[in-house]
Amino acid sequence: MFDVVVAGAGPTGVLLAAELRLHGVRVVVLDRESEPTKIVRGLGLHARSLEVVDQRGLLDRFLALGKLYPVGGFAGIRKPAPENLDTTYPYLFGMPQTIVERLLTEHAERLGPRIRRGCELVGLEQDDQGVTVELADGTSLRARYLVGCDGGRSTVRKLLGIAFPGEPAKREWLLGEVKMTASPDELAAVTAKVRETDHTFGGMQLENGYFRYLVRAGKVAENPAAPVELAELQQQSRVIAGTDFGMHSPRWLSRFGDATRLAERYREGRGLLAGDSAHVHPPIGGQGLNLGMQDAFNLGWKLAAAVHGWAPAGLLDSYQSERRPVGASVLDNTRAQAELLSPEPGPQAVRRLLAELMEFEQVHRHLVEKVMGTAIRYDFGEGHPLLGKRLRDVRLTQGRLYERMHRGRGLLLDQTGHLSVTGWADRVDHVADVSEELDVPAVLLRPDGHVAWTGEAQEDLARVLPTWFGTPREEPVHR
Repeated sequence: MFDVVVAGAGPTGVLLAAELRLHGVRVVVLDRESEPTKIVRGLGLHARSLEVVDQRGLLDRFLALGKLYPVGGFAGIRKPAPENLDTTYPYLFGMPQTIVERLLTEHAERLGPRIRRGCELVGLEQDDQGVTVELADGTSLRARYLVGCDGGRSTVRKLLGIAFPGEPAKREWLLGEVKMTASPDELAAVTAKVRETDHTFGGMQLENGYFRYLVRAGKVAENPAAPVELAELQQQSRVIAGTDFGMHSPRWLSRFGDATRLAERYREGRGLLAGDSAHVHPPIGGQGLNLGMQDAFNLGWKLAAAVHGWAPAGLLDSYQSERRPVGASVLDNTRAQAELLSPEPGPQAVRRLLAELMEFEQVHRHLVEKVMGTAIRYDFGEGHPLLGKRLRDVRLTQGRLYERMHRGRGLLLDQTGHLSVTGWADRVDHVADVSEELDVPAVLLRPDGHVAWTGEAQEDLARVLPTWFGTPREEPVHR
């Protein structure tokens, strides 16, 4: 008997498993593939995802293996980054999704969840006490909860009977890593020429003689899972670019479309959805990987609270009420960007107009923060402007704020030195310290770093703590 079964060992699934293990939840991760994918769809992390890995003590491992790139664009419209972005990480962090997945998997494995590969989920039944999961080999598992992190064609979503409304793909692209007889200079020159009218075309040099290559497909495949043959990539390259660059020796080839869908709900009984199982959208802006990781970060502590029995009423359901609107917002901005990348005259006119509007700092900042994930504010009611927002890393007299969040617990940053979390000390850390960067007397953070309260009165704090951290427990008396 497990507490939670996670279906899918991609970045969303393994990060969720790690978050659950921080709270002592018995979790198993199932993945139908026998080994991690070699296909590189995502290429980087935005600021909010870097904050997530920093809050769990992983930032140094990530920074050692990636590259920093400037932010400041939308739909490929490049502008210098706005000044004083509200984050310690005002850049795009270049890292292939395969490396992100590996680092998150290593993090999860250090915390101890079982990851079972080559293990396909084919059925489920649930009741008031839990979920029984049927596997392709005829065996079954029992858990209190099931979370589907198994991608856009999610088996879990289908078995839960959750609708996935939206639009099917209207356009499709071919993507791969191949070797070429053409020189990097020739590829760069042709790419620059094609991108004058087709902003989605691209090629870039990798290591060991390989190139990453992206080109529009001639039509949308009837089967989106159909394999891509090298001849198809070569042919479409000749159509779009006038040459196939002497492509050969593919390392992997794939296809993807611009289907845009959002799950009707993120929960059905004891089954939940996260990542691409809950939302699919065009990959423009590199937001999909980040959106899934942030789903997991929001859900993990809430699901752990439900497992351990201290979750206040409505806490687990707040996962959907908070994250589904974020998913809908990402779908909207990727739809918009996809239209702005169209070579048709109408979208190109709108693109030129948006480029003019982005000269206004407020417009540019709004778009950049939307893609970076730093503009998210959950609705916690009226109050201080920080309420509902995530708090960026701030310097304390003794270190940094994010260094105090590695255990995945709530945190009271108390600049007064007079407050208390007595009764919740098993769920909330009390840090009595000060920061010149924080202009409130005290701030209560949820485990995901979002601000649940600001103020200085103990009675006000005591009214808010049960909302997020449940009933207080009697502290032991030491004699």
